[in-house]
Formats: sequence, structure tokens, C-alpha cells
Amino acid sequence: MTDAPLVRRHTDLAVAVLTLDSPHNRNALSAALIAQLTEALDAADADPQVRAVLLTHTGSTFCAGADLKAGGIRSGPRLLVELITRIATLTKPVVARADGHVRAGGLGLLAACDIPLAGSAATFAFTEVRLGLAAAVASLPVLVRADPRAAARYLLTGEAFDTAEAVRIGLVTAHAEALDGILAGLRASSPQGLAATKEITTAQLRERIAATSAGLEQQSIALFESADAAEGIKAALERRDPPWAI
Repeated sequence: MTDAPLVRRHTDLAVAVLTLDSPHNRNALSAALIAQLTEALDAADADPQVRAVLLTHTGSTFCAGADLKAGGIRSGPRLLVELITRIATLTKPVVARADGHVRAGGLGLLAACDIPLAGSAATFAFTEVRLGLAAAVASLPVLVRADPRAAARYLLTGEAFDTAEAVRIGLVTAHAEALDGILAGLRASSPQGLAATKEITTAQLRERIAATSAGLEQQSIALFESADAAEGIKAALERRDPPWAI
């Protein structure tokens, strides 16, 4: 392994472009990736020349969720809560573009963004339930942003769905073709106006984080430490069905 950055950044006409660049593990939410992404978000928030953030990725996966091979079970849920909170409290809007697979905690990351977009190659699934887990922390933004009936279906079944369905249920704002127009609108907007408007639009998410994140974090840790999860994760890494699959 090299010390190459897991999150690359550059600025494009007042937009800080942050690229998840850890394709060897499908941009999984390792402690190192979360730390680098948080640092990049902080830098963008502090830069008066930056109007908005665009989060994108390399490889065929936007984010695969928790890094199941890296350990860190007890710290992972807390780190994801902190990342979702940082996106929600950033004074600048965060646009995301997913052009590949989005799984598990990656859906929490995507849903936390203010304007998530997805290309035709994107697919989505809350795979936790099939591993003996639950999308506990990821549900924080999902249950605020998406249609609750549709969210319940996909959280409970682990079914995969496409971009058209993600847009229909409100998990994704629009297809990726809308990106240029959205960025043009953000670039034309007042920094003060954007910050004040974001505070309004994220109020419900920030309230849910404050009220429920501690309990969801503890639930997630308990599930990760269970016998069912140990078997489910082992089966996933071995590319076989767990014993409860019929």
C-alpha cells in the first residue's frame, strides 16, 4: 500500500471538488477515508472563495459502506455519525454525484448531501439487513430525505434499485444530467444566502441527529458484535450465502 490520498481535491470555479479515490476497497468508509474527507470538508468550509462542494468518486462504486476487512467495529458507527453531522452543519451546500454502486453506509453518506445526483450506471442497496445488521446510522439522513414507505421496503429487504427509483422515492434529487444547471445556480447565489438557506433545509436532519444518533450508534455496535453479524460478514467476504438465506 502507498500513502496516496484517499480523497483528492481541487477547485473549479468556486466549487471544491472532492473525489473519493480508494477503488481498491470500493471507496469503503475506513477511518482514514473519513478523516481525509472531513479534513477536505473543513477546508472547503473555511475557504471564502468556495461557494459549494461537489463530492464524486473514482471507480465503479461511489461508496460500499463500512470497510468490513479493516476492523474498527466500535469506532465505525461513531465516525459515520460525525461525518453525516459535518455535512449537515457545513455552511456550504454539498452536491454529490454517484456514477456507480452505492451500498449500506454509502447511502447514508449520499443522503446526507444537500443535492445528491446519480448517473444511469448507479445502483443502490441497503445490504446491512442481509448481514445480520441494520442501517442504523445510515438511516439518520435516509429517513429524513426519502419517502418513509419506500425507505422501509428497501431497508427491510436489501433489494437493489436503480437511479430512476432513487429519484422517485426522494433518496436522490435528480439524474446526473442536472449537475451543470445546479452548479450554475449555486455559483450565482450569495454565500450568505446559501448558508442561511442550508440552515433551514437541514434543520430536520440536525434535530434527528441530536435526538437519535447516540442510540443508533450503540445499536450499530451491538449488532456488529453479534454472532449473526459475524456469520453474515464472514459469508459476504467468502462470497457465499449466510445460513438464514432461503
